[in-house]
Amino acid sequence: MKRIVKIGLVLTLLMGLSQVSHAQYKHSIGGVIGSMNGFSYKTLVTGNFAISVDLGVKLTEGAFEDYSARVFDFELNPNFMYEANATGGLYWFVGGGFSLGYGFDYWGYGRADFGKFGINAIGGLEYKFNIPLTLQFDFRPGFGMAFDDYFDAEYFDWGVNLSVRYAF
Repeated sequence: MKRIVKIGLVLTLLMGLSQVSHAQYKHSIGGVIGSMNGFSYKTLVTGNFAISVDLGVKLTEGAFEDYSARVFDFELNPNFMYEANATGGLYWFVGGGFSLGYGFDYWGYGRADFGKFGINAIGGLEYKFNIPLTLQFDFRPGFGMAFDDYFDAEYFDWGVNLSVRYAF
């Protein structure tokens, strides 16, 4: 009888641990690389809704109205997302957010400093490993605007990123 109780307790414990290892986490912190390079934080607000915030440096290359430029900016990009489990530790998400930043550009006339504002959509996949680690791949199409005292430029602002975070 004691043996059956011990086996039952061990099986109950193992089933509980397996559920915990595939459960979604509350917070995660780490880094993001790709179109943006910097720090990344994500928290689950309630149920399937999450907020992710990235802070880092971004390079945008393209045509801004009358000239082509390589624009560097220091940017904050918060996003509100709906997440759902696809299978096992794999989750998909969709949502949107905005970006605020300060940047500069070196072009034919010297250095230009400017502010940056944008809105974006976000979609992608996240995998939660059995250890406290998540790996996220996302695509962020959006609309951006760079401005200073002398000009403003609108442009297609997009990003493809990979985030690695410690989950707790």
